[in-house]
Amino acid sequence: MRGNPVRTTVMKGGTAFGHMAFEFFTPGLFPILAAAGAEFVILDTEHSGVGIETIKSQVAYARGTGVVPLVRVPGTHYHLIAPMLDAGVMGIMVPMVETADQAARIASWCRYRPEGVRGLAFGMPHDDYTGGDHVAKMKAANERTLVIALIETATGIENVDAIMATPGVDVGWLGHFDLSNALGIDGQFDHPRFKAAVKKLVKACERNGKPAGFLCGDVKTGRRFLDQGFRMLAYGVDSGLFQQALKTGIDGLRAAKG
Repeated sequence: MRGNPVRTTVMKGGTAFGHMAFEFFTPGLFPILAAAGAEFVILDTEHSGVGIETIKSQVAYARGTGVVPLVRVPGTHYHLIAPMLDAGVMGIMVPMVETADQAARIASWCRYRPEGVRGLAFGMPHDDYTGGDHVAKMKAANERTLVIALIETATGIENVDAIMATPGVDVGWLGHFDLSNALGIDGQFDHPRFKAAVKKLVKACERNGKPAGFLCGDVKTGRRFLDQGFRMLAYGVDSGLFQQALKTGIDGLRAAKG
C-alpha cells in the first residue's frame, strides 16, 4: 500500500498545498499538478457531475506523480464514500458536516475494523491490484486515509468543537461561501460573524491537533488564512484558473491592438 505523504505532513503539524478540480479530468491533470508543485488535489463530485469511472481513471493517472488524490463526495452516505476509497483515492471530503454523530459515521465508513466498518475488497485499485497480507493492508489503508469534514453551515460551526474531537476526523475544512450564506451574510467575508466563525473553526482544530483547510482564490487571501492558522490550502479551481489566465492574455492582446 502506498502511503499518503499529505496526511503525514499535516498530522505532524506541517502545511500542505494543493488544488481543486471540477472540470479538466484529463490524463495530463496529475502530471501538470506535479510540475506546478501541488501536493494534493481534491477531485470534486459534488458539483461537477463526474462519476466513479472518471475518478478511477484519475487515480490511475496519479500513480507515479507524487500528487495525492482526494475526492469530495456529494453527501454523507456509505455508498458514496466506500467505492471512492476502493477506486484508490487517499482521502475523502464530506460536505455539510454538522454533528459529532455524523462525523463519527463518516470516519467509520472510511476505515476498516477495528477503527471503522469499511467493507473488505483487495486486489483492487486502492492496493494497486497486488496480493499480500490483507490485515497489513487494512492497517496501512487506515493510516493513509485522510478524512476531511467540510464545515459550512451554522449548525456545523456551532458543533465544530465536537466534530473536530471525533476520532478519525482529520481536517476541518472551511466552506466559506456556504457558511456565509447559512449565516445570513452571503459573501460578506469581512463580517464580524463570519470572522468569529473562522476563528472558532481554527481554535477547534488546534485544540484537537488537527489542521484547518481552506480553498483560496489568490495568494493574498491564502496568506491571510495561513496567518490565521490554516495548514491545508487548495489554491484555486481548474476552470477558474484557466479562465482567469486566458482572459488576462486576451484582454492584454486586445489592449495592445488598440
